[in-house]
Amino acid sequence: MAAKPKLYYFNGRGRMESVRWLLAAAGVEYEEVFLETAEELQNLIKDGELLYHQVPMVEIDGMKMVQTRAILRYIAAKYNLYGKDLKEQLLIDMYVEGMRDLYDIIMLLPFALPEDQEKNLSIVAEKATQRFFPVYEKVLKDGKNYLVGNQLSWADVHLLELILMAEECKSDILLAFPKLQEFKSRVSKLPRIQKFLQPGSQRKPPMDDACLEALQKIFTSPKGLLLKHSSMSLAYF
Repeated sequence: MAAKPKLYYFNGRGRMESVRWLLAAAGVEYEEVFLETAEELQNLIKDGELLYHQVPMVEIDGMKMVQTRAILRYIAAKYNLYGKDLKEQLLIDMYVEGMRDLYDIIMLLPFALPEDQEKNLSIVAEKATQRFFPVYEKVLKDGKNYLVGNQLSWADVHLLELILMAEECKSDILLAFPKLQEFKSRVSKLPRIQKFLQPGSQRKPPMDDACLEALQKIFTSPKGLLLKHSSMSLAYF
């Protein structure tokens, strides 16, 4: 029997959360190794485990994989969540890459200075409703249940994750998007997804102050610095 995938990261969302979602959608059980100190991260680096000295890292099929998008593409392809041909894979990549642009903005919100929080939430709402969600609403208006093809793909899983994150920022953010509301309801009821959404699953809650403090012990980056230097911080979180 093949060993369970092993996920190396801190005990929080960050870049690894999309990996957790995709494995859950594929019905794959996995183990997690939570980093708690800067020394533990440095030990992985010294042992040559981290190709670019960064996490997340996923150990699967005898490989220790880094770079989030590479990890996600491998998992999607391995578990039939990456379309049936090159055209469908291209569409999935296009949709996912668009989602990542909004995802990255939301992911950095906890690192913002308190005085910038309201402004940043407004930016999220504007970009979500004016640029990104209209794209997926239009795709789903064609009577489709899924973004690409006729079965669940990586793009659908990531879209649901993104919708739920956006709703944490603004609860009625889907008000003008009836097809996305239907999509959210439908995909959330898929048995594997529904299980992942239940309390006690390996899904991580929104980042709070305690999680930020734990993060600083590993990455030693003061609050506020990450948002000001987002191109650097996104590589780590």
